Amino acid sequence: MTSVPGFDRITFDPNVMGGRACIRGMRITVSLILNLVANGMSAEEIIEAYPYLELEDIQQALRYAAWLAEEAVFALESNPA
Repeated sequence: MTSVPGFDRITFDPNVMGGRACIRGMRITVSLILNLVANGMSAEEIIEAYPYLELEDIQQALRYAAWLAEEAVFALESNPA
């Protein structure tokens, strides 16, 4: 199991959820947490539905997603033929 520096609760294991980003080695993916938040669930509601999660798990999943979204996008210039 590996993690990303600065994100100790985000783990990757090829034997768990196909190697997708998970919370603390559990079968709870970062994408599940993001979808729950995006669909209006509060952190308290998520913890109620998944009592083995902690507030820091949710906060770190959101920070990890924000970190991933920091990439720059550059437009490709086309050369007319």
